Amino acid sequence: MSAITLVHSGHVPVMLHEVLEALSPRAGGRYLDGTFGGGGYARAILNAADCTLDGIDRDPAAIERGNAMAVQANGRLKMHQGTFGDMEALVGAEGPFDGIVLDLGVSSFQIDQAERGFSFRNDGPLDMRMGSDGLSAADLVNTSKEADLADILYRYGEEKLSRRIARAIVAARAEAPITTTGQLAHIIRCCVPRDRANIDPATRSFQGLRIAVNDELGELERALEAAPRLLAPGGIFVVVTFHSLEDRLAKRAMAVLAGRTGNPSRYEPAPLRQEAPAFSLLYSRPLSATDEESRENPRARSARLRALVRNPVSKMPVSGMPS
Repeated sequence: MSAITLVHSGHVPVMLHEVLEALSPRAGGRYLDGTFGGGGYARAILNAADCTLDGIDRDPAAIERGNAMAVQANGRLKMHQGTFGDMEALVGAEGPFDGIVLDLGVSSFQIDQAERGFSFRNDGPLDMRMGSDGLSAADLVNTSKEADLADILYRYGEEKLSRRIARAIVAARAEAPITTTGQLAHIIRCCVPRDRANIDPATRSFQGLRIAVNDELGELERALEAAPRLLAPGGIFVVVTFHSLEDRLAKRAMAVLAGRTGNPSRYEPAPLRQEAPAFSLLYSRPLSATDEESRENPRARSARLRALVRNPVSKMPVSGMPS
C-alpha cells in the first residue's frame, strides 16, 4: 500500500472512526470525499486500504492542500475544484464509487483564518465565502432589505429574534458600512441577550449568513440527489451534519430512497406492490460522536452521521434516479 503520513495539521476530522467504519475502505475500491477541507477523511481512507480517492472542494486553499497530498499518494488521489452539489459533472466519469462522504459546514481551517470572515472569535473582513466568487456576507448585510435579512437569519440561523437583529443592522449600516466580523458581532450582541447555555448571541446569525452566502442547503439538496446515482452496487453514502436543517434534509432524502416513507392512511386505497428499494439505511438512527470526542472537540457535539447503502442487487442504473 502507498501510505500517506498522517501529519497533524490542526484539522481534526469529526467522527473519523465512525466514518471509516461505515465506509469500510477496501483494496481496489474507489471513493469520493465531496468536502475535502483539511483532508482528514481522505488521509484516513487512503491509509486504510490500497484504494483510490477523488476529492472535491470549492476552496482554492483546500485544493492546494489536496494537491500536496496527491504527490504523496502516488496517483491514488485526484482533486477537483468545485462544489459537491456539482459532483456528477465534476467526477461522474470517475465513478461509480464504492463510498462517498460529505462532512458539511465550515472547516476548522476556514474558522481559524480571521481573514476568511467565518468566525467572530477574531476580527476580520466580513466575507464567509467558501470559494472565491459570489456575494460576500458584507454584501448581504449592507445591501439586503431589512425583511430579507430577517428571513435569512430566521430560516438559516433559526434565530427567533431575527427581526430585531435585522432592524439593528439596517440602523447601523445607515451610519457606516458594516465590513468586519467584529462590527457585526457587536451589533448583534447589543440587541440579543445570552441564553441559558451561554452561547454567544452572534452564533445563530453568523450561521444563517454563512449558509446563505454559500447556498449550503441548495448544495446539499443537489448532492443528495446526485450521490446515490454515483454509487456502485454495495456502495455507501455517508453524510455528517452539524445542525438540524442539514440533518433534516439528509434524513428525508435517505428515507425516501430506502422506502422508509410513512404508511398511507387506512382510508386511502392500498398502494400497488412496488419493487424492493434500491437502497437501505446503514443505521436506523443517526450516530453521534462519543462523549470523549465531544469533550476533546466541541465541534463534534452537534455532529450526526447518517449512511445509505446501495443494495447489491438493484435495478437502479447508476445514471438514473429510482423510479
